[in-house]
Amino acid sequence: MNGAESLVHTLLNNGIDTVFANPGTSEMHFVAALDRIPGMHCVLCLDEGVVTGAADAYWRVAGKPAATLLHCGPGLANGLSNLHNAMRARSGIVNIVGDQATYHRPLDAPLTADTAGWARPVSGFVRAAATAARVGADAAAAIEAARTYPGQIATLILPADTAWDDGGIPGVAAAPAAPPAVNAKAIETAANLLRSGEPVALFLGAHALFEAAMLDAYRIAEHTGAKLRALVAPARIERGRGRVPVMRVPYPIDQALESLAGLKHLILVGAVEPVAFFAYPNKPGHLRPEDCSVHVLARPDEDAPAALAALAEALGAPKISAPDPGPRPAPATGKITPEKFAQSLAALMPEHAIITDEAISFGRGFFPHTFAAPKHDWMQLTGGAIGDGMPMATGAAVAAPGRRVIALQADGSAMYTLAALWTQAREKLNVTTIILSNRKYAILLGELANVGANPGRTALSMMDLSNPDLDWTKLANGMGVEAARAENLDELNDLLAASIARAGPFLIELMI
Repeated sequence: MNGAESLVHTLLNNGIDTVFANPGTSEMHFVAALDRIPGMHCVLCLDEGVVTGAADAYWRVAGKPAATLLHCGPGLANGLSNLHNAMRARSGIVNIVGDQATYHRPLDAPLTADTAGWARPVSGFVRAAATAARVGADAAAAIEAARTYPGQIATLILPADTAWDDGGIPGVAAAPAAPPAVNAKAIETAANLLRSGEPVALFLGAHALFEAAMLDAYRIAEHTGAKLRALVAPARIERGRGRVPVMRVPYPIDQALESLAGLKHLILVGAVEPVAFFAYPNKPGHLRPEDCSVHVLARPDEDAPAALAALAEALGAPKISAPDPGPRPAPATGKITPEKFAQSLAALMPEHAIITDEAISFGRGFFPHTFAAPKHDWMQLTGGAIGDGMPMATGAAVAAPGRRVIALQADGSAMYTLAALWTQAREKLNVTTIILSNRKYAILLGELANVGANPGRTALSMMDLSNPDLDWTKLANGMGVEAARAENLDELNDLLAASIARAGPFLIELMI
């Protein structure tokens, strides 16, 4: 058994059966081993950003790691943006990067790079295999690290000779450890704050945004008068009818400050303190009021759902049901607006849909208009590095083949990882992509004003995507995905309903 074969056996023996791959010469023995050893779902991606973004979403949906396969340091570098997003989502990924053979590295061949150095900022674990005999044990250690609660990126660097040399031994990873329990003192402190009568909010992130945990948070809020707020960009939030509607803190800084105004205490539950994405002249970086104190009920690496359940019991909060969001809306008609788009989405999405949201500026108003939709999961761009939306949709569809994925996608950022459409066509994935086509970097037009810049013709031309126009129906067709354009809400409604009823991928270019 060579090192590559021991790696494949280690992955399969420890429950990892999916690899998103963009291989090169250094990884050919791993590729050959995948051919000889059955059981691995190999998903070919034409761009490393698709590889890493898909692996991120796979974890968010499946709750277990996928493996990636990247070619040397530059291949890793191409995937770093979406590894950054995955790190911010606290996703577990076994990130396998091929490398020069150990004896070839001193020759400084053109693809030689500081692969470990590039991996460290986004990885909780980095290791380079030294021999074929060590590959299995190193892979098992990477799997253990990736599954460490709540999840982290584990990068295993595989020099080519450690893959082709004989002497491989499959490794055995330890079972995932339970998340650390929350300190009883933290529960007591939070209970006292909630009994104080002062304005308090529970700020929810990570697994605190899953259905059962949010119901406990709602019990607490109804019993004490506390507010509930969620991260600006949660990795995954379970929403829809029968679930608790929780508003995110808005992205625009003035709206974010307004959403937390008047609070005296902010209790973090699986979340870190909310801050602005960027610095702005004469505006604060912290989004809480200056006189608001911050308290931690559960860190992101602690058991936030158990903490909320214990806090609800400590307060004597009675068990209740989620509030009724009112009737499911009918599809909207008339002029296209964010609110009407969200109404149609709520009206037409199927039960247990997965929404991937890289709608950027147009999508800021979607949340309150989709509370009455059927049960669904909503995933967002966690790290702010655009180009994650279509890869996320790809990985989510691989993780949950029986569910419809609806990708809400700004047109500018979609160009970063256009190749995800090819993988969706190759894998026949049930993804409906809605391109929100305004042919501009709309968010940057707003940011010009936010930072006090005074743009002229040159600056404005750098926000314009209409010279030439992007034609998304042709781009999608060129990737093997059927597509159509919608000029109004009636056309959108018809296309969205038809795409959900059919198998495989479909793209709608919505002219906004």
